[in-house]
Amino acid sequence: MAHFAQVESDIVTTVIVAEQEHIETLEGTWVETSYDGSTRKQYAGKGFTYDAAKDKFIKPQPYPSWSLDGNDDWQAPIAYPDDGKDYNWDEDTTNWVEVE
Repeated sequence: MAHFAQVESDIVTTVIVAEQEHIETLEGTWVETSYDGSTRKQYAGKGFTYDAAKDKFIKPQPYPSWSLDGNDDWQAPIAYPDDGKDYNWDEDTTNWVEVE
């Protein structure tokens, strides 16, 4: 058994566990994924993008101001503070706000 993501127009619409033989009987595009990220960067989830050229799954953009880095991970325009406190992202101010 393995995990497979159904991909429609480059977007993951569902993820199932099945045998390869079963996947071959289904219509549409199915791409294998794995929990440990050893296959196609990371485990696919509904709403993820599948980049066929890079053969990897990319998480949905968390906020409009965030951009993909060279590893295809979303990064905030400002680095997360390194002061040991907890922060949440505030898209209205495009800044980290300390959790009280």
